[in-house]
Amino acid sequence: MTSTVRRGGTPCSSEAESSGDTPTEAVKRPGRWLALGVLVLAVLLVAVDATVLGLATPYISEDLKPTGTQLLWIGDVYSFVIAGLLVSMGSLGDRIGRKRILLVGATVFGAVSVLNAYAGSPELLILARALLGVAGATLMPATLALIRNLFHDPRERSLAIGIWGATASAGTAVGPIVGGFLLEHFWWGSVFLINLPVMAVLVLVGIRMLPESRNPDPGPWDLPSVLLSLVGMIGVVYAVKEAAAHGVTGEGVAVGLLGAAALVGFVRRQLSLPVPLLDMRLFRNRGLSAAVLSDLLTILGMSGLVFFLSQYLQLVQGRGPLEAGLAELPAAVGAVAAGLVAGRAARRFSVRAVVSAGLAAIGVALGVLTLIDQSTGYPALGTALLLVGVGAGFSFTVTADVILSSVPKEQAGAASAVSETAYELGAALGIAVLGSIVTGVYRGFPAPAGAPDEAHESLGGAMEAAATMPSDTAHELLSAARESFVDGLAIASGAGAAILLATAVAAWFLLRGQRLDTEQ
Repeated sequence: MTSTVRRGGTPCSSEAESSGDTPTEAVKRPGRWLALGVLVLAVLLVAVDATVLGLATPYISEDLKPTGTQLLWIGDVYSFVIAGLLVSMGSLGDRIGRKRILLVGATVFGAVSVLNAYAGSPELLILARALLGVAGATLMPATLALIRNLFHDPRERSLAIGIWGATASAGTAVGPIVGGFLLEHFWWGSVFLINLPVMAVLVLVGIRMLPESRNPDPGPWDLPSVLLSLVGMIGVVYAVKEAAAHGVTGEGVAVGLLGAAALVGFVRRQLSLPVPLLDMRLFRNRGLSAAVLSDLLTILGMSGLVFFLSQYLQLVQGRGPLEAGLAELPAAVGAVAAGLVAGRAARRFSVRAVVSAGLAAIGVALGVLTLIDQSTGYPALGTALLLVGVGAGFSFTVTADVILSSVPKEQAGAASAVSETAYELGAALGIAVLGSIVTGVYRGFPAPAGAPDEAHESLGGAMEAAATMPSDTAHELLSAARESFVDGLAIASGAGAAILLATAVAAWFLLRGQRLDTEQ
């Protein structure tokens, strides 16, 4: 998740009118900082839920016995659905009320978390993760819109959005640590049940503390556009994932063409609607388009590492889940620290210098990780993760600022949804492409005679198979499986490094002349 810095200025008149407050009243609204605390709870949960699954994956593999493809779907369907629905849910909140959609979404998020926790099959868990994505898509756009409504003073609003972004980054650290603690003491479903008390506080306090706001003249909510965006996102990503895992197949090509056609239909429909869900003319701005593309490719290049690192730490190096969670902490620390100074650095040097340097730092760190083996020490891993976090903190914060500064104030909500969509789509594509590289390389390891087919589906499956085999054969199986998994992770890291370094070069040229708004 990225931290964002919104440019200053007074809110658009429609927001002030729909909330029933004058700007002076809004600046002095009592309890606005407590209300901000409620909003960042929602952000924290979305960030935690996106990261905690990696730690639970070995336990899910042992209990539900998913195939390698099902395991990838469990990991990425959440991002697929969020990416497909962010713009639509942001638009719906403008129509029915942002407070209302936030509280309804939070309630559904809590209820569906129970379904995730007690899913008894891979298919049910995939469905539950998809439903969680639907609920999660209501939270992010609503939180930013409500922050804008709560804080009309530009300085307070900048601080509030900075806290919002820092909380999102901190969620990447909280997720593995809390998840690791729970996994050491309870079953894997407990990582989903932690959502319940937080969502309960959010709803109960939010009812009293959050102001309602909506666009008084938003136009109709276009259901065909919603369906086209969802079908398009899922169809294209599914095709990419299938091609990476199994080669080009008729089914994959058909689904990919369907998805591409749906996205083309979505774009054409937005251009023809008087009040579109997403104003495509925003992308005529070179800075906005470059920043969105940079975000998408950055997350794509990092996602293979993020998804498989927890498995490496636990199943290859033998760390407990809590220790594995703590081992990933440097990335989040680096992201938060860099995000707090990124705007200042971009104003002192330049937007393209800070973004390109951040992306290059991530690329170098991923390049270093191509050298890992089963016994790589933590100093090397921790340093690489810290460098990844610092680079991400600089690049994501500045690109988010560019995105929001490239559009009129009244379109800041749409720009926020675009930024979040790029992040989620990049995560889904990264898991699909780079995750399939890891899985494809892993499946080719030479197993000893008598090893079941499940051993080739995932490293967790190999460990489960080894538990039923003679010690010598089990040792041979695990040694080969772990070596193959590390080889796949190294190749995926190399691919990610190439993507990040190429994106750094592209950002240097595409962001030429871009400056951050200095208005307070």
